[in-house]
Amino acid sequence: MSASATPSSLADRPVMVADGFATRVHDVVADLEEGDVASYAEVAALAGRPDAPRAVGMLLARSSGLPWWRVVNARGRLVPGHEREQGLRLRREGVAVAGNHVVGFRPGAFGSRRGPRPV
Repeated sequence: MSASATPSSLADRPVMVADGFATRVHDVVADLEEGDVASYAEVAALAGRPDAPRAVGMLLARSSGLPWWRVVNARGRLVPGHEREQGLRLRREGVAVAGNHVVGFRPGAFGSRRGPRPV
């Protein structure tokens, strides 16, 4: 597709701008409270795109002012290259972290604990 071409469908558009996804990711992450930990997949699902956890990571890497440290991978792994900072921030919020992982992290616990919210 040339730079001047217009995408013909949502499937042709970058996931970060398609159908307001970036705004919904922002809202979901901004809604995470102190001590909450969610996976990229949970954030993507709550934002309406369960197929886009990598896009969540890309958005968080480019965003400022969001509590990025409250989002980890599906195994509870901290962000590579930012483990020290993320671990410190999570520990300050009362989250147990050991060996660059959130202790006892279970995928789906965030969604089941607080329930899906409309975004």
